Amino acid sequence: MNKIKLPGSVARVYADVNERMGEDYWDYENLALQWGTQEIYEIIRKVGRGKYSEVFEGINIVNYEKRCIKVLKPIKKKKIKREVKILQHLAGGPNVIRLYELVRDPQSKTPALIFESVDNDDFRALYPKFSDYDVRYYMFQLLQALDFCHSKGIMHRDLKPHNVMIDHQKRKLRLIDWGLAEFYHPGTMYNVRVASRYWKGPELLVDLQDYDYSLDLWSLGAMLAALIFQKEPFFRGSDNNDQLIKIAQVLGTDELFKYLDKYSLELDDHHHVLHEYIPRMAWSRFVTPQNQHLISNGALDLLGKLLRYDHQERLTAAEAMVHPYFDPVRNPHDSETADSEDWSDMLS
Repeated sequence: MNKIKLPGSVARVYADVNERMGEDYWDYENLALQWGTQEIYEIIRKVGRGKYSEVFEGINIVNYEKRCIKVLKPIKKKKIKREVKILQHLAGGPNVIRLYELVRDPQSKTPALIFESVDNDDFRALYPKFSDYDVRYYMFQLLQALDFCHSKGIMHRDLKPHNVMIDHQKRKLRLIDWGLAEFYHPGTMYNVRVASRYWKGPELLVDLQDYDYSLDLWSLGAMLAALIFQKEPFFRGSDNNDQLIKIAQVLGTDELFKYLDKYSLELDDHHHVLHEYIPRMAWSRFVTPQNQHLISNGALDLLGKLLRYDHQERLTAAEAMVHPYFDPVRNPHDSETADSEDWSDMLS
């Protein structure tokens, strides 16, 4: 029996934003870059590096305000234009890093992006200290940033702890590194070589190219799982092929094959192990005496609605924000542990 090829996958929300806004809104290739004055910034120290940039703590010597300076490695100008255009559209959005200006070295012409500074606490030290309320609070903040960028027709495509700056003392979160972000157009075949391995959605691992904003919700789900189970990262594959296997060892193979069938996809030879039946693992298997203070029915219900193979079945950012798990954040005067339960019976 021949399969009828379904029409391409289309986002459940915000699908037509860029079409409505018009070409000037999303056509970053024709953006005329405006260069600021590099001389007013001084570098204090290096704070990080990535594939495409080096990041420094700096200062504006005119007003003595701290700045974060992202010096770009040699990359195509088109990529710089895309990041700048996206950051301009996201200016003033909730929990999104603020871009002040773009500068370049007069001699080398090396470009740098000047951002607001965040006194970031390293997630490896910070996350294990989080209370149940902290996890809810920061996940809600992150969802606010995602819903805002999605409403602007933009997918982040690289959500991971390294790109979420948290100043825990000020309870301030900023979503950073928009270098892989892209405008969403229904029907477009996107590059699946985006996001970082441990946070890649299944769609990237099975070469589904017409993905959408829901990719970011998988990455957020993987972060939530790591936070509540205190297992960072939650899915630790040795390479992209193994990453899908690690996911299947938790979510099982039944739903995987339903997903592949729905979108007329096939596994490649590297995934032969997945042709053996793997049952879905209960979330309770990950509960321990060390993490049970972070576990609630609400947390596990939300997790199950984010970590879905089928990207169209995942909650959107807006839907996730109204989930009961976030009631204590939306209504801070209520009990902070409104749906906490005693999970100790699972551990005996």
